[in-house]
Amino acid sequence: MEKKIAILGTGSWGTALALLAARNGCQTLLWGHNATHVETLSIDRENKKYLPGYTFPNNLTLTSDLNDLSNFSDVILVCVPSHAFKNTLLTIKPYLSNNIKIAWATKGFNADDGSLLHDIVAKIYSPNTPAAILSGPTFANEVAAKLPTAITIASNQQEFAKKLSNILHGELFRTYTSSDVIGVEVGGAIKNVLAIAAGIADGLGFGANTRAALITRGLNEIIKLGIVLGGKQETFMGLAGLGDLILTCTDNQSRNRRFGLALGLGKDILKAKKEIGQEIEGISAAKETYLLAKKYNVDMPITEQTYKVLYENLSPLVAVQNLLGREQKAES
Repeated sequence: MEKKIAILGTGSWGTALALLAARNGCQTLLWGHNATHVETLSIDRENKKYLPGYTFPNNLTLTSDLNDLSNFSDVILVCVPSHAFKNTLLTIKPYLSNNIKIAWATKGFNADDGSLLHDIVAKIYSPNTPAAILSGPTFANEVAAKLPTAITIASNQQEFAKKLSNILHGELFRTYTSSDVIGVEVGGAIKNVLAIAAGIADGLGFGANTRAALITRGLNEIIKLGIVLGGKQETFMGLAGLGDLILTCTDNQSRNRRFGLALGLGKDILKAKKEIGQEIEGISAAKETYLLAKKYNVDMPITEQTYKVLYENLSPLVAVQNLLGREQKAES
């Protein structure tokens, strides 16, 4: 049977995954909401704005027409920012068939109430809808450049995880399947908050020791909240937890890390956002994670100080000093 997938979102990550699927011999449809941008992509056969330098294979088709989705494939992969996730699912629902399978590579919480994205899928569609999340240490440009990469696919239905794996897995892109949707979602959302914190510390000139401490204690924060929300500890020690955290906190391809660096260097939030010019998921995730930590009474000091820098005008230097000045305690 011919493999097919429809991917929603013409940013860098949606484009990279579309390239990956098409190169693997899968008939691929890439949908974007901006008709002008989609037309430009169709003419250029390249995403010069968000992922330049990679020519689209012939089996990668572009559209801005929602009517094309259901006719093309029963597998939908959503690659939009977390703040647009719910509205995107609501928008496409009338155009989809009843046997639709929904996956997402979006990392973050629902901005309305801090809920996890699989809950949004279940409410808008059905708890029985095959659903899956793709997450792990991945930069779009490296996937597009065919550099070795590994990722986790977690699903509520094992067969759907296998189906996605068959579409995306290849010699240079390794997929691991999981049933821990919650753990993969939590790891992918909170690591962006910690990347901002690591960037701030580096921007302030605190060095590698500080960065390593932030990553380690940050992982502890992910695990504590993640287990309360229903995730499994082993997930947080894997690709979608520790792997993604290390990547995002240490490499300047990370928009969240670069944003933190700018703040640490003394730039204001608006200027830092403008310089990056793309979605910085950690900004909203900081607020949502902070509120979840308060709701479940989970101590998350790095997240708390990052939230205060972003939403209460706390000086980045004072935030780090607050962390260093905390009462001594046992590590675990």
